[in-house]
Amino acid sequence: MNSASAFWEKPLSSLDRGEWEALCDGCGRCCLHKLEDEETGQLFPTNVACKLLDRRTGQCTDYPNRKKLVDDCVKLDPNKLDELEWLPSTCAYRLRWEGKPLPDWHYLISGSRETVHEAGQSTRGWTVSEVDAGELEWHLVDRPL
Repeated sequence: MNSASAFWEKPLSSLDRGEWEALCDGCGRCCLHKLEDEETGQLFPTNVACKLLDRRTGQCTDYPNRKKLVDDCVKLDPNKLDELEWLPSTCAYRLRWEGKPLPDWHYLISGSRETVHEAGQSTRGWTVSEVDAGELEWHLVDRPL
């Protein structure tokens, strides 16, 4: 991609809505349930995905209505990123908020939506829907948030 179109390198606060939405790498990992230790506040990842997540593509199946359909769905906002410590360490929003570049597998760099999956950074192949999961405690995984 040429540098004239590298909107993802601009400060997050300067992105328009389309650019903000386009920054999402499509990994789907932010849509996985996490468990929190009540005493320490530590978060533990699971392999359980929101019922609206298409686990093959890493995209929400009803993005426009997700907040109505899922009570605790979080709308990402440039002003809230410092509060969202549960975002994956590879998340484009988190990386750019931290002043870091996007990884080579991000589609804006690679030109392909498949590279996030090929790099093993998405929900494809190792997650289960919350509809089928049962108790979250049985679904803890040894993967970074």
